[in-house]
Amino acid sequence: MEQTDTDAPVAKLDEPEKPEAPEHQTWGSRAPGFIQRSRALHLSWQVGVFIVGLAIVTGGVILLPLPGPGWLVIFAGMAVWATEFVWAQIVLRWTKRKVTEAAQRALDPKVRRRNAILTAAGLVICGVLLGVYLYKFGLEMPWNV
Repeated sequence: MEQTDTDAPVAKLDEPEKPEAPEHQTWGSRAPGFIQRSRALHLSWQVGVFIVGLAIVTGGVILLPLPGPGWLVIFAGMAVWATEFVWAQIVLRWTKRKVTEAAQRALDPKVRRRNAILTAAGLVICGVLLGVYLYKFGLEMPWNV
């Protein structure tokens, strides 16, 4: 509390603390400080992060046609790269924004109704085609041919 001319105590309001840097401005390396201080050590750190990220992304690309979480593994590799490279941080942030927008659009009642109608129509068409096939050729198991 401060004293004024009237010697009455006056409460001083604290200013709200400002964040040091918004999240979108924390670009760049997240390597420990002792690594960033040495150029050679930082360069070798970046090469190591790139190789680890590349291995993870390559594994994700291999999993794309196979049963497994291919896209999830690719995004994990991008997250590894984003710990060190600004371009990966930008790509990862853009991807997160697009996924969030798609999720919001998917929750829209009009879109859900349209998707339900299209799914029902697709199932009816598949059912009719299956019925025509069974009427024309009958139900013959492949091992009985």
